[in-house]
Amino acid sequence: MLSKKFKLKSEYLPTKEQKDAIESLSHGVENGLANQVLLGVTGSGKTFTVANVIERLQKPALIISHNKTLAAQLYQEFKSFFPENAVSFFVSYYDFYQPEAYLPATDTYIEKDADINELIDKLRLAATSNLLTRKDTIIVASVSCIYNIGSPKNYASNVFYAEKGLKIDRKAIIRKLIELQYERNDFGFHRGTFRVRGSSIDIYPAYKDEGIRLIIGKDNVENIAVFDPLTGSILKSDNLSKASFNLYPAKHYITDPDKSIDAFGLIKKDLQSRVKQLNKEGKNLEAHRLTQRVTYDLEMLAELGYVKGIENYSRYFDGRNPGDPPNTLLDYYIDPYKKDWLLFVDESHITFPQIRGMYSGDLSRKQTLVDYGFRLPSAKDNRPLKFDEFLRRIPGFIACSATPSDWELSIAKESFDKVKTSLRKSIANDGLTQQLLRPTGIPDPEIDVRPVNTQVKDVIAEILKRKNLRERSLITTLTKKTAEDLSQFLLDKGLKVHYLHSDIKTLERTDILDNLRKGLYDAIIGVNLLREGLDLPEVSLVAILDADKEGFLRSQVSLIQTMGRAARHINGKVILYADTMTGSMERAINEVKRRREFQLKMNKKYNINPKSIVKPIRERLSEDEVDTLQTIVSDRSKVIGLISKDFVESLTPLDSKKIVIKLRREMKMAAQDLNFELAAEIRDRVRLLEK
Repeated sequence: MLSKKFKLKSEYLPTKEQKDAIESLSHGVENGLANQVLLGVTGSGKTFTVANVIERLQKPALIISHNKTLAAQLYQEFKSFFPENAVSFFVSYYDFYQPEAYLPATDTYIEKDADINELIDKLRLAATSNLLTRKDTIIVASVSCIYNIGSPKNYASNVFYAEKGLKIDRKAIIRKLIELQYERNDFGFHRGTFRVRGSSIDIYPAYKDEGIRLIIGKDNVENIAVFDPLTGSILKSDNLSKASFNLYPAKHYITDPDKSIDAFGLIKKDLQSRVKQLNKEGKNLEAHRLTQRVTYDLEMLAELGYVKGIENYSRYFDGRNPGDPPNTLLDYYIDPYKKDWLLFVDESHITFPQIRGMYSGDLSRKQTLVDYGFRLPSAKDNRPLKFDEFLRRIPGFIACSATPSDWELSIAKESFDKVKTSLRKSIANDGLTQQLLRPTGIPDPEIDVRPVNTQVKDVIAEILKRKNLRERSLITTLTKKTAEDLSQFLLDKGLKVHYLHSDIKTLERTDILDNLRKGLYDAIIGVNLLREGLDLPEVSLVAILDADKEGFLRSQVSLIQTMGRAARHINGKVILYADTMTGSMERAINEVKRRREFQLKMNKKYNINPKSIVKPIRERLSEDEVDTLQTIVSDRSKVIGLISKDFVESLTPLDSKKIVIKLRREMKMAAQDLNFELAAEIRDRVRLLEK
């Protein structure tokens, strides 16, 4: 295994608080503290701290994020921090995904349909091959990393090793490439294919950007070259020239030919048993359906070694028993590194609940397929990990969040209590490391609690006050209807406002928020959309209506996250309208006040003068820029505004087909740029056109 040190490169040095956090987290790991929490406010540089911890500990790392877009941002950050190391990206590789399902109420079978993103597939395969060949590997993943991807032992054992002078003939090489799921294609050379030209065989590894050329003699490999797949030119760079190479499979689901016969026997045995059971229950149609499906799949597997839906039979080829957990990305860490690697969970207050809830949702859909004869019961073993299975496979975690849950804090404290005698008291504190200072010096906002009965009148006065100071306001309500009604009422009072909720399209939301920043609106009225992910430096007031209505939208975490929207401005203030002090309110207020007092104290100690964040506003599209779709512009986000319902109805069928082709190309380009939100928006426009 190639061993290379993690080397962090950055033009910035850690601040005093970041240094303390790096020291605390690293000291904890070095002394057996399994689970830790990094409580860092937004803008405090948690990612930079994590990167420094990785460099100090020199261990392979996995960073899990709760969605693809945030994972992409983290991937790009870590790529810039570690340009010489193997930084990989592992998320769901579908541009479009429709899972296999059956709806008994309407007798509707929905076949699995997916459009795989070639670039993300390459990055996933690169991630697993890096884990098996390099110690300096960092993988940024979404929660898809807990889904079944096939056995790492099968993947690692099915490697084609070639070197100059290797005794092997051309037919044997071709046979081996086919076993590794590489397709022969002498005309369309792309990732996951090979071509034969006279005495040479060109291979395009599924996880790399360069091709491998084998020059074959009578019964041996005479030479190996690395070439550019586009131009065909030989690459002379020393780090690319090879006297030997390892070729990993083109897919994660790889079957061992020696075990396939045994697996086929088990599948046939389970098929007979299941068909007998269905006939006994009077489900003759389901029994016939299942027999046809499984028989066809076995024939395809015998001939090609692969079939659409092979993952539903993965238990047989992996040698797992019914109910055994699947093989996931975590197993690719466990195999070579055992427990000697690091796990960081980004936005852990959201990510952990996602991991916890995935198994049940997947099981419900699979059980219906099994009950109605579309799949063998083994399909249920192609699943995500249960939460307890996930916890047993990780070496521990460092949870990163501005609002860690009680569960995370309690688990960290349990770990701390086990090893506290070996920890320096000045470093570790119940497994919790805090990073509360922002480089800008801006403290958390002031908080004021006011009565509900005058909340509308009072909020109007507060908006006007901010308007006169050229500042903006955010108002949160409990329902969409309330947001719309309040917006209309404030408009009637002469204020410039707009409502914002989930019925408004993503790019329309962006325009509304940009208009708020420009001063075209004095305030935005919203529901849950104002909790996370908004960066609005001009906002100095956050008003939370009906703050005492205990529930998801008024939980401690939601309140703290919402209050954080006012932490970008030096005059930031939060007003909670409530008649009673709920437990969530009290805890949220106390926590924000605690952070603010500490931040002000440190600002005074280090003589820091807080400065509001300055962030440019993107330019709005002009009408001339969006008047035609026939010439796709370079900014793919402009495409979205062109496709309205009226526009679609004005098109001829031929025009629609032409535009769909162009949009699909733009969708893939957006996905390749890791701009998944834009790709999803374009996908929705494609569906609208296809209807």
